[in-house]
Amino acid sequence: MLNRTDFKMSTRDFVYETIRESIMTLDLPPGSAISEKEIAEELEVSRTPVREAFLRLTEDELLMVLPQRGSFVTLIDLDHVEEARFLREQAEVGIIRLACDSFNDYCLQQLEINIEKQKQAKKTEDEKTLFVLDKEFHRLLAEGTKKLRVWKVIQKMDTHSNRLRKLSMELKLNWDQLVEHHGEMVSAIKTKDCERAEVLVRTHLGLLQYDQKALRLEHPEYFSK
Repeated sequence: MLNRTDFKMSTRDFVYETIRESIMTLDLPPGSAISEKEIAEELEVSRTPVREAFLRLTEDELLMVLPQRGSFVTLIDLDHVEEARFLREQAEVGIIRLACDSFNDYCLQQLEINIEKQKQAKKTEDEKTLFVLDKEFHRLLAEGTKKLRVWKVIQKMDTHSNRLRKLSMELKLNWDQLVEHHGEMVSAIKTKDCERAEVLVRTHLGLLQYDQKALRLEHPEYFSK
């Protein structure tokens, strides 16, 4: 859970980010009930910022309010996942092409450090760290090409995909391919092989499509249909 003292943020933002993180990391799994009163007590805040956070999370399609029943974390919608994958693919293909043309030594070094950490996380079967590093790798690509705002827009829409990705990490699906793809992307950037880099991005972002059947069999209660 986030610690408010570590961040310069309002109580409202702190509550929103804390709940959102719990949903994205599956600490609050799809379909689980969530109470304004309990959250307020746990975070030691008034009900007002919690209520505001609930509204924002509803707009993010991470919470749904059912009359006379309460508030619940939304189930994973695979149509939503596909829309996000489509948007992300278009953006990240453009980003990695820019990286092939413009990445400097420092940006490449940051990616290589990230990949070494991924390898260590995979070796120790640390799925939580690997999940964070996977996300960080793609953020570094966007940051290095001065497209960080684009990455942030993708993150706003990628909520259902991120939860699916977290579930995939927990079940240790495609760990080898994930780390291998990232390493090959860096190699393609170094050699300025834009065509190879684009193929890698498309293949990489398609991994979740192959995982969906296994994930639904393991946790059918997490999916909307």
